[in-house]
Amino acid sequence: QVQLAESGGGSVQAGGSLRISCQVLSTESADCMGWFRRSPGKGREGVASLYAQGRMAFYADSVKGRFTISRDFGKNTLYLQMNSLKPEDSAVYYCAAKRRGGRCGLSDELWYWGLGTQVNVSS
Repeated sequence: QVQLAESGGGSVQAGGSLRISCQVLSTESADCMGWFRRSPGKGREGVASLYAQGRMAFYADSVKGRFTISRDFGKNTLYLQMNSLKPEDSAVYYCAAKRRGGRCGLSDELWYWGLGTQVNVSS
């Protein structure tokens, strides 16, 4: 089982930047890791995922060009750099690690999940 812990959420004004982190706490990890988000009244949305030892990534259209997913294997940490933030980016952001047998991407099936970190973007 993969255990994950997010940090770095907070409040920022529109147009600002924020970086959130996800520490892999368990000895077991996964090549495919990602970030998802959920805002009030909406379902969970795939934001970005990373695989192939960090060389390949998927991004949701809504964040392309603004968000960057990266991974530090030495620190067992996944990051999401968020720039040009918009109020609609406000959500709880969840780190996720793909379960075996699952295909990397932005579908929310077959992941291990962290508890989430809140990001608020004010206009």
